[in-house]
Amino acid sequence: MTTNVDAQRRLFIDAWVSGHWTMTELCARFGVSRPTGYAWRDRFHREGVAGLVERSRAPHACPHVTPPALVEAVVRARRRYGWGARKLRRRLQDEQPQIAWPARSTVNDILARQGLLPPVRRRARWTHPGAGALATTAPNQVWPADFKGQFKTGDGHYCYPLTVTDHFSRCLLVCHALPAITSAETRAVFRTLFRRVGVPDAIRTDNGVPFAASGLHGLSALNVWWMQLGIVHQRILPAHPQDNGAHERMHRELKRATTRPAAATGRAQQRRFDAFRQTYNAERPHEGIGDRTPHSLWVPAPRPYPEHRVRPAYAAAMEIRRVSHEGSISWRGRPLFLSEVLRGEHVALTEIDDGLWDIV
Repeated sequence: MTTNVDAQRRLFIDAWVSGHWTMTELCARFGVSRPTGYAWRDRFHREGVAGLVERSRAPHACPHVTPPALVEAVVRARRRYGWGARKLRRRLQDEQPQIAWPARSTVNDILARQGLLPPVRRRARWTHPGAGALATTAPNQVWPADFKGQFKTGDGHYCYPLTVTDHFSRCLLVCHALPAITSAETRAVFRTLFRRVGVPDAIRTDNGVPFAASGLHGLSALNVWWMQLGIVHQRILPAHPQDNGAHERMHRELKRATTRPAAATGRAQQRRFDAFRQTYNAERPHEGIGDRTPHSLWVPAPRPYPEHRVRPAYAAAMEIRRVSHEGSISWRGRPLFLSEVLRGEHVALTEIDDGLWDIV
């Protein structure tokens, strides 16, 4: 079949044979380089019209291709034994050591091209689940928490306000100035709060430190402790502060009332926070709760803080493993790293599909 490329070359050669055009003029007219024009001319002189047919650009030889005889031997061994590439290669080497058998990866590619490998079942990539819409019907169902942006007090020291509210009543439970964002100091504030007013059903935060980390499913020392207390950790989608909208609006009022300008010292700044919290909870009407005050709706949580933690009880059918000091467990004779924040804890593995296990 004649292609447009073949027809172009025929016209080029006809024009050249006519003798009315120079090679430079012909190449400019047909939009090709002079080396290409001369190549077409030489091929026509050697082979005639057949030399003008479009040719394959595939290499004539490939030094890396596996010889067909070796491919056939690999396929025969696979059908005989049903083994994987590593064992097949070793068996073939033992049977015929004088032959330079291809690498394990090449043997595996041969099996794949011949359709002799089972399809690989890939695990679904984990995506951030988000926290969903926030709706509460009673106090202490969800406590939004966050660090309001840091700033310097008059003495040059940084202040990091940790804030916790009750979503249903809008009550500001904590506004505590911390000198730094650390897991230990944040945990101490929450422990004091839990002992004073009880434990909520859930705590809602963003994905920043110390509420979450970059490891396995965002586990951090703080949210692992919350889970041990039976508190659900709701993490909003990254870059979606609107998912904690009521808490962010409180931050706007807090900033306006207490940090413009900042107090002279950290203690003075904490006194401002305490005064704001009293006004915000007991005096200021809130439109979101029908112009009532948070103190008129909020009550302490019915679940007290457990001073002694109860270990979780797992079903007998589950595989129980203890997380080592390095954050790994032993699985199928090999170490499997989970997270350092789980060190010393017991985790359970349950088979959710044939050969597919989930950690709970």
